[in-house]
Amino acid sequence: MSTTLYTIRLAHSPDSDDAFMFYALATGKIDTAQLHFEFVRHDVESLNQQAARNAPLDITALSAHAYAYSADQYAITTSAASFGGPTWGPIVVTREAASLDDLRQRTIAIPGTMTSAYLALRLVLGDFSYVTAPFNRIMEGVRRGDYDAGLLIHEGQLTHTDLGLYEVINLGRRWHDETGGLPLPLGVNAIRRALPEDVRSEASRLIRASIEYGLAHRDEALDYAMSFGRGLARATVNTYIDWYVNDLTVDMGERGQQSIRLFLQKAYEAGILGKAVPVDFV
Repeated sequence: MSTTLYTIRLAHSPDSDDAFMFYALATGKIDTAQLHFEFVRHDVESLNQQAARNAPLDITALSAHAYAYSADQYAITTSAASFGGPTWGPIVVTREAASLDDLRQRTIAIPGTMTSAYLALRLVLGDFSYVTAPFNRIMEGVRRGDYDAGLLIHEGQLTHTDLGLYEVINLGRRWHDETGGLPLPLGVNAIRRALPEDVRSEASRLIRASIEYGLAHRDEALDYAMSFGRGLARATVNTYIDWYVNDLTVDMGERGQQSIRLFLQKAYEAGILGKAVPVDFV
């Protein structure tokens, strides 16, 4: 790279897993050389919408689903993605025990139409009745009876039983079982195609280095992530980070890339996406 200082606007969600991933970058724990990072924090659906409107974000967290609407502007970095697994992922909950067929007759509160959780549920249920609501109000809304059912992302996947709610479907498990063991694509990290190639390469390297630093210095990175944990217990945040910051987050590899492509291909074949989406990785 040249010796000119290059400023990168990096956007991520105010969630504990994202905070853990970017801890080292945000707090100066690693040398960023000629790159200077400015951090922007918004909930993921806001970032999805901003990317679709071509907001001036050089690097941004996105739902894998939302990448379909901004693929002409961004490529996906092979680091900093989040995947559901064989026992974890977005879930649909109800106040009383229910079946998958019951859900088809109900209105489900969702955290946004660009979220990967919504797309994963569409791939299971097809068209269904929904209302949108802030992700952090859905669980309580289901408990009060405001919503028939709720699609939970983030830490509600761990804490819904505290409110006496019932899990109807785990979308991470469903995708894993239906695809022969692939992880469910949820969040990705996207980098603007217009950036110089050497800047994209170096920024991607630093993002990976930040994740590796957090995993190698877990206690201090977890302390930092706790400030984004919405008052949750340390053990809950620790489990959540186990799920969503791991080897696949360091480098998604071929399995992760294959799963993202398959996820968007299935959405196109189901008529949810209007066109096939080319996916490029950095």
